Amino acid sequence: MNIHTQRRIDAWAGPLLCGMVSLWDKCFGRTPNPSEPIQKVLVIMLSEMGSMVLAGPMFTQIRKNHPSAEIHILQLKRNQSVVRLLGLAPETHLHGIDDSGLFSLLGDLGRVLWRLRGLKLDAVIDCELFSRISALLAYGCGARLRAGFTPHTQEGLYRGSFFNAAIPYNPYRHITLQFMALVYALSGASVPRTKAMPLTLKPQDSGLQVHFSGGDMASFTRDLRRDYPLFMKAEKRILFYAGGGLLPIRAWPVAYYTALAKALCELGYAVGIIGLPEDQVLAHTIQAKCGHVLCLNFVGYTKNLEALTRLFFHSDLLITNDGGPGHFASLTPIRTLMFFGPETSVLYGPLTPRAIALESHVACSPCVTAYNHRATPCDGDNQCLKQILPAQVLDLALTQLELCEPRDAAYV
Repeated sequence: MNIHTQRRIDAWAGPLLCGMVSLWDKCFGRTPNPSEPIQKVLVIMLSEMGSMVLAGPMFTQIRKNHPSAEIHILQLKRNQSVVRLLGLAPETHLHGIDDSGLFSLLGDLGRVLWRLRGLKLDAVIDCELFSRISALLAYGCGARLRAGFTPHTQEGLYRGSFFNAAIPYNPYRHITLQFMALVYALSGASVPRTKAMPLTLKPQDSGLQVHFSGGDMASFTRDLRRDYPLFMKAEKRILFYAGGGLLPIRAWPVAYYTALAKALCELGYAVGIIGLPEDQVLAHTIQAKCGHVLCLNFVGYTKNLEALTRLFFHSDLLITNDGGPGHFASLTPIRTLMFFGPETSVLYGPLTPRAIALESHVACSPCVTAYNHRATPCDGDNQCLKQILPAQVLDLALTQLELCEPRDAAYV
């Protein structure tokens, strides 16, 4: 099911269902006792995989505040690879929903809710911003404490009144800190429950580590030397993620990526283009227009998130549109230049001092927000990114390459 269909269902059926559940809760719901210990907590994070990296400090806070609690995680099945890579919870505590079609979605919703209610959960943390389906799942799972974001008096964003540990969404505060505030909201502090959270600066890292599964890194390195000898022999190795994923408006222009690739290759540096399977045409376009043997196509070679993360360990610099790869890179030694425009690094910047956000700050930026359900009013002419020119990025890229630590001998 595509994202536009999901938005329409959420917009039309969601408020009605949330209203019915709110009425039910008002009539039959019980006031929870926040002093009761939390033994089982569910985290709902359905959307983009990169958000899971930004939520790393939240998981640390859950374990600190509730050291004996079991952590369960509910995601879309297509996003679960990141949880496994990060080892955030045992396999038996991972719960997935198939959203590939309406019937598969409805079937999985029933199955998952039945399973979650059987767990006798004490608390649920809904990390989605204003999604109604996640709100309904938070109530349906049966947890006595329900933490989530509230629009307060914001019109048009109604998602029920059944969150008994709600906090106001704050568009001026990094999302990592807001995720952490949801954990403190479970303590039962006065409204708004974000008052319970102590003064905290944005963490410098996610506190997460990658947990590779089968095969060792040496085997991956050998394959890389065999399949991409020019990349491995290059003095500096740069990766491009030029795709826009679910939001193409976030993509820096292809012509700019091509110009940057050509300039870097002419300096003797190797450029590898990564992406999703649907980015294959995009990669071929950049390769063909760059016309240099050091411009290489990795789309399809990194068949999963684990392989992509291994590739980051073998590279020096990632230049990427806003999206998951920039956040996964923060778990590795690679340096990152990440484009923001439709969204802002103030809210979604990666948690690492090795990353630099590139923003032009034009008047209409950012235009993708929780308040418009990430449906931009832009007509496709994303000047916020077009005004960041290849020459500027090249200068910054060369500076970052000079700052790179000597590469581990195992990855040469």
